[in-house]
Amino acid sequence: MTTEIYAKDIMITDFDKVDYKEPIETAIKMIFSGRIRNTGDKTTSLMVINEANHFVGIITMFDILYHLRPGFLNYGMVDGKDISWEGQIKLFKKELINKKIGDIMSSEVVGAFPDEHLMILLDRMVKHKYHRLPVLKNNEPIGIVYISDIYFHLFARDGLVNQRGL
Repeated sequence: MTTEIYAKDIMITDFDKVDYKEPIETAIKMIFSGRIRNTGDKTTSLMVINEANHFVGIITMFDILYHLRPGFLNYGMVDGKDISWEGQIKLFKKELINKKIGDIMSSEVVGAFPDEHLMILLDRMVKHKYHRLPVLKNNEPIGIVYISDIYFHLFARDGLVNQRGL
C-alpha cells in the first residue's frame, strides 16, 4: 500500500446535496433513505449548498435529533424524568418540520482540500471528533471523506483484515 494517499484518492464523490432553503422534512427523508457505502456504513448526513452550488454547511441525523428536543433541556434546569412526554414528541416534531435546513444545519464546518494527505485529514478528524470532512474546490463540494472510510482504507485494503473483519 502506498503511503501517499490524499483526500482525492479516498473521497466519496457520489454524495447527496440539499439546498439550505429546503424544508427540514426534505433532509429527514433523504437521510432516512441514505446510501450504503462500500464500508457498509449508511450515510447520515447531507452537504448543504446555496443557489450558486457553494458549500454552506452539513445537516446530519444528529442535527435533526438535537433540534427535535425541547430547548429547555439545553439549560440543564430539569433532567426530564418528571415530565410527562406523552403527546409532547408529536408537538416537537411539528415544530421541527416548520423549519428550513438552513435553520438547523451545522454551518461552521471545517473542510478539506483534494490534495491534503490522509494523515492530515485523520489528525484533523481525531482532534476535533469529526465524523466527516467535506472536500471543497472553489467553495464547491466535490467529495466527502468519512472517518469510517479512512479506517476501512487503512486496514481492510492492505490485507490486515478482510472485509468481514477476519
